[in-house]
Amino acid sequence: MASTVKAVQTFGKKKASNNTSVVLTYCLPQSSEGRGIIRPEILRFKIYEPVLVAGEDSFAPLDIRVRAKGGGHTSQVYAIRQAIAKALVAYYAKYIDAYSAMELKKKLVAYDRTLLIADPRRMEPKKFGGAGARARRQKSVDMFWKLSKY
Repeated sequence: MASTVKAVQTFGKKKASNNTSVVLTYCLPQSSEGRGIIRPEILRFKIYEPVLVAGEDSFAPLDIRVRAKGGGHTSQVYAIRQAIAKALVAYYAKYIDAYSAMELKKKLVAYDRTLLIADPRRMEPKKFGGAGARARRQKSVDMFWKLSKY
C-alpha cells in the first residue's frame, strides 16, 4: 500500500559535556497538535528562530515532530533548532523547488550559520601528567641557574 505522506527526516547535533544531542525531525502534512513544552522558557525562543527567519507562511503546510536525546537542556535546544531549519530546507528542496530551497538556505545562513551547519568542536581527551587536556604541572626554576647562563 503506497503512502501519500511527504516526509523528510533530518538531524541536528550540539556537543554538551560528554553527550551529543541527536534530533530527528519529520515534516508531514498537518495532523496533530504539539505535545511537548520546551523548558526553560528563555530557550524556547531559540527554537522559534528558524520560524521567524523563514517566515510563518513557510511552515504553514508542515507538521514538525521532534525527538531529542542526550546532552543538556541548552544543547538539546540548539540541536532542535538546527534540525528544524535543516528539515525545512530539505522539504523545500525535495517537494517544492530547488530555487526556493536555496533562497531559504541563504536566509538562514545569513541570520546564523549554526542553523544549518553543526559546530565541529569536541572535547579534547585528558592526557597524563596534568589535570586536563592541556594543563601541566607547574615547574619551579632556580633563579641562580637562570642568571648563571649570562
